[in-house]
Amino acid sequence: MRLFAAVLPPDSATTELATAAHALTELPGADELRWTARVSWHFTLAFMAEVDDATVPDLTARLERAAHRTAPFSLALRGGGHFGDRALWAGAAGDVAALRLLAARADAAARKAGVPMEEHRHYRPHLTLARTRGEGALGPYADALAAFEGTAWTVRELTLVRSNLPSSGVAGERPRYEVVGRWVLGGGAGAAGGAG
Repeated sequence: MRLFAAVLPPDSATTELATAAHALTELPGADELRWTARVSWHFTLAFMAEVDDATVPDLTARLERAAHRTAPFSLALRGGGHFGDRALWAGAAGDVAALRLLAARADAAARKAGVPMEEHRHYRPHLTLARTRGEGALGPYADALAAFEGTAWTVRELTLVRSNLPSSGVAGERPRYEVVGRWVLGGGAGAAGGAG
């Protein structure tokens, strides 16, 4: 399974961002970008790529512990940026230190479960809005997002998501994301564990 740990923004936050993102689609060259679907917006905490089925029980137990050790925290969508001329993203504000800590714990959980991970890099919270099909100047889009400031919400859970890669061969098909585990931060009531 292709898995990643993530924080999923609530509908209220993605509604605000969708309004700002729609304005970006009116900018020159916007039709040359591959815009991500709102339903797939998330903050990746730890990307695990292919995870062996036999590893999943240990991984989910470790992610549950990571969530239990992390208190709920406040987050908001704010501003934007780009990774070179490859990806346009919205940024995060609020308790970004807590988000980074949760990302580090999710990464450590995967490593301890035996999941091969990329080398450690400084975690930069971002929510991908669009990718280029080749070369494209993303600076004007990031500049247009600079003033965006969403309403804060409380992050209350760590989520494990399965990425189902396109298989139909239809041009433009995107990966489908499926939540396979959720754990309440701080270990509060209502924790739902396990991969499904």
